[in-house]
Amino acid sequence: MRWQILLTTFLLLLSACMMGPDYQRPEVPTAEAWRLAPATSASIANLPWWELFKDGELQKLIRTALEENLDLRVAAAAIEQFKNQLVIAKFDLAPSLGYTGSAFTYHNTNNALGFGAANIPGPSGRSGGLTFSHESGSAGIKWEVDLWGRIRRNIEATRAQLLARAENQRGVIIGLVGNVAQSYFTIRSLDLQVEIAARTLKVWDEAVRLTRSRYQQGYVSKLDLDRFQAEQAGTKAQLANLQMQVVQAENQLSVLLGHKPMPIPRGLALTEQPMPPDVPAGLPSDLLRQRPDILQAEQELAAATANIGVAEAQRFPQLSIGGIAGGAGFQLSSVSTGPFATFGASGTLTGPLLNATALGYQVGVTTAQAKQALAQYQNAILTAFKEVEDALIAVQKTREQREAQEAQVAALQSALTLADKRYRGGFASYLDVLTAQRDLFQAELGLASTRQQNLVSVVQLYKALGGGWSPARPSEAETQPLSPSGAKGGG
Repeated sequence: MRWQILLTTFLLLLSACMMGPDYQRPEVPTAEAWRLAPATSASIANLPWWELFKDGELQKLIRTALEENLDLRVAAAAIEQFKNQLVIAKFDLAPSLGYTGSAFTYHNTNNALGFGAANIPGPSGRSGGLTFSHESGSAGIKWEVDLWGRIRRNIEATRAQLLARAENQRGVIIGLVGNVAQSYFTIRSLDLQVEIAARTLKVWDEAVRLTRSRYQQGYVSKLDLDRFQAEQAGTKAQLANLQMQVVQAENQLSVLLGHKPMPIPRGLALTEQPMPPDVPAGLPSDLLRQRPDILQAEQELAAATANIGVAEAQRFPQLSIGGIAGGAGFQLSSVSTGPFATFGASGTLTGPLLNATALGYQVGVTTAQAKQALAQYQNAILTAFKEVEDALIAVQKTREQREAQEAQVAALQSALTLADKRYRGGFASYLDVLTAQRDLFQAELGLASTRQQNLVSVVQLYKALGGGWSPARPSEAETQPLSPSGAKGGG
């Protein structure tokens, strides 16, 4: 009973002896409300992506990307790497077992010189050579007593790095979902612009045909015909440029899908894409637990903090305890001894002398790295708030811009209809039609671009708030760094 008490006391003292600071979550000021939106418990980030994006083809593309995107595979492989590294780090706490075996034989003949073995009788009673053999085998155990917590701090750092990679994977997933949606909306916007340019080109073709006929009849001048032909050529050039952009956008989306460049299937037209009537941003404090880049930066800070303890512990002596047990035997000519058992125990205390100063500077290195990690964590929070505020203003203003441009396009369509009737009736000049058609063309292209920006702004807000689908995440307790006693720490 006494030895159990002593062992328990020893283990408690051992667990309490940890070099370096324990991780505490830094105090970070957060806003109580958004600058341009009310703070509500409801948030668009709580929606899964398949409820936000209603286009069936877009949903298929996102699922394909989540299965086959190569960046996501890299992130998953990094998690596997640190899972194995964590297991390796934990093995340093346990004793290591090993074994050795050896066999040796030596034979000296009668004619050998310098050994004087000719008079030693052999097995038959005659003088012969000398034969010597030795066999042994043993198993040993070695255990480093973690006096200063170096091994436990290393486990703590490795666990934090693993959790950081898990958050990095979630960030890749959220970014991938958003990038696929943005690329898809870009393609649908370019499709609409191609349609507008092709329709406008047909109008210019008809205008050139009509003007050429009127020119041949002497009703209009060559200047009128040249102007319409110039607009026709300009629209044709713009159409070719838009068609090129469509293919390039498809190629970009193909890479996100993990495929070689290929045509992208289409679903709803840009004008048919549903727009959320209200986009709640949630609470500013939610960013600290939703944004994967913030959580990743915090885990990297926790790992850097634990590495300070690793560096400090290396400046102190290390105690290793070992034991060995085995058997051996040997034979000299006809005389044999053994087998016999062997046992041994050892204790080793090692510590730095000449390199103690260098190890002190290593502590300074890890401390500086922790300061860098702290600054990066704080910067990640500031960047997150900026991105949310940018997305909120973009959602609000692109909606207003879209509504204004829709009214502009309607007015220009009416103006073109009136100008064309007056021109055909001889009551207006070609310049009125040309100006009205050019203004309508540019306004329709601008409206298509604004519709895309309005959709993309919602996607950017979704990403900025940390929304999106992710695999099963660790619980809040599991994401907290370990304290020296093994309990979850936190600030």
